[in-house]
Amino acid sequence: MTFVWRVLVNAIAIWLAQELLSGITVIDNHTTSGRILVLVGVGLIFGLVNAVVKPIVKFFAFPLYVLTLGLFTLVVNALMLMLTAWISQQLGWGLKVDTFGTAVIGALIISVVSVILSRMGSDKHRRR
Repeated sequence: MTFVWRVLVNAIAIWLAQELLSGITVIDNHTTSGRILVLVGVGLIFGLVNAVVKPIVKFFAFPLYVLTLGLFTLVVNALMLMLTAWISQQLGWGLKVDTFGTAVIGALIISVVSVILSRMGSDKHRRR
């Protein structure tokens, strides 16, 4: 259940980022169900990128994390968002990120929303 919850959290966070920023758009067939499916697909890709690619990047970029006192995390998160957009565009649907600056702000929004929603979900599981 946690994997499905994680994908849904990513989808909601990406949806909110694209609603707040004009430089992030979801490429779909303009139907509600199509948009939801694309957002879930992008959430899945984003989760896989964060699970597979991000640890490798963090390992090799460790000196930059130390040098910038952790602020390099914003750059890595933006790159993961741009990689997600590129992968989904190769599939003919998905996410479009205009600039690196937009990716940084979008990644920040996605991170904050993901943390909030993840904590809400974990609180529900702790009460049971």
